Amino acid sequence: MNKEKIYRSAKVYYKDEFAGVLKEAEKGYIFQYDKDFMKKNISISVTLPVQEEPFESEKLFPFFRGLLPEGWYLNIVSTTQHVDTKDWFGVLLATTSVDTIGAVTVRKDTHNKNNG
Repeated sequence: MNKEKIYRSAKVYYKDEFAGVLKEAEKGYIFQYDKDFMKKNISISVTLPVQEEPFESEKLFPFFRGLLPEGWYLNIVSTTQHVDTKDWFGVLLATTSVDTIGAVTVRKDTHNKNNG
């Protein structure tokens, strides 16, 4: 999956510290820990343990899906943020940049030319 086209990417933070990058790619999703963050040996999730190799999945990783709003709140987010309810990556970017329930936030990577 590494050589495929990347559509959008986001920076993942753990307690406001840069932890890695989540990418939406042609055939799915990729999460890669930041090398400096890995030195702390802290994982953002039990399902995403610290490792040098990127995690790859055809579907959005369950950990990140768990951060998404549901039901009436998803409908409000969809309307106010102009994002399709089925665009999980878009919803993730629209709702998890601040004040999430846990220690992880996800912010749009503004330096990636493929973000849209």
